[in-house]
Amino acid sequence: MKWNFFKKQTVVSKPKKSKAREWADALLFAVVASSIIRGLLFSAYAIPSGSMESSLLTGDYLFVSKLNYGPRMPITPIAIPFTESTVFNNSIKTYWDKLQLPYYRLPGLSEVKRGDVVVFNYPPDTAKPVDMRVHYIKRCQALPGDVLTIVNSQVYANGVAVKNAPKAQTSYLVVTDGRPLNPELLQQLHVEIFRQPTEDSYEMIIPNESLQAVKKISNVKSMEAVVEPKGLYDPGIFPHQALYKWNQDNFGPLTVPKKGWKIRLTDSTATLYATTISAYEHHHITKKGSQYFVDQKPATDYTFSQNYYWMMGDNRHNSEDSRVWGFVPEDHIVGKAMITWMSIDSTGSFLDKIRWNRILRPIH
Repeated sequence: MKWNFFKKQTVVSKPKKSKAREWADALLFAVVASSIIRGLLFSAYAIPSGSMESSLLTGDYLFVSKLNYGPRMPITPIAIPFTESTVFNNSIKTYWDKLQLPYYRLPGLSEVKRGDVVVFNYPPDTAKPVDMRVHYIKRCQALPGDVLTIVNSQVYANGVAVKNAPKAQTSYLVVTDGRPLNPELLQQLHVEIFRQPTEDSYEMIIPNESLQAVKKISNVKSMEAVVEPKGLYDPGIFPHQALYKWNQDNFGPLTVPKKGWKIRLTDSTATLYATTISAYEHHHITKKGSQYFVDQKPATDYTFSQNYYWMMGDNRHNSEDSRVWGFVPEDHIVGKAMITWMSIDSTGSFLDKIRWNRILRPIH
């Protein structure tokens, strides 16, 4: 009998990784880890325009939480990570759109609420897959099922005034005595001249905290808020039909579609919702005589398959938002803007480029 209890085991050593292999493994791990974090947890975005001023400024860099509303699973899974959807002046796509997965969202910490600052894919960009569309950021003003109305620039949801953002701003008509305004003073007050209707009048976008200072300027004679009157039809405002004489300051009432909500197909409902149904639910509504058809089948009503939201910029007279292109579908929602982690002022001097007071600032 042979006893092998204390027999020395032969150890087979693994070949040592080369430096190139170690770097490749580390790079692969970093790409996978960062893709998971960016896809499921949070992403960083920059503010390119002034539509959310003064709440968010051009040059702000944000962290956007995807956990709040639930991470959206990739719809276009084959794409080059960490790149825009198109590069080289939009001439080359960084994704392959032949494979499209159905929309699915993991459970989130909460639902979208009125007043949330939300990042979403730009709805009118229908030539691209949903998750490859440009990112927009606006404030949610109405939820699925809400009846939205705008009266003299004030937003109402179900007849109740929606709280305005603390730093929301709009435009004012400022009349002077003819003497020129000091451009350096206007810059210090963060005032933007929108247009100049006459030689001695200016339409200005003025933050709330600068209103009193502008009134006290010696050559300012008067100042009043610019509000488009009720009944004035603006063809650039949704639904772009003279049947509804709406404008950016007086709008509605309009019901925001909700999943499972059934509408009766009439001339008025088709005017309001047919484009939304076609663009985002991919069903086509047509009319022959007095009969409506959905995908060429006779129909008297239509039931929505997803939720929609109404998004608007805090800079009310300098924002392309739902007043222009309508509803934001649920499958376009990316996440909730949580914190400003950096802010760069492109107009500032070398020492004043960074807005230090905005670093790690919560977004309200």
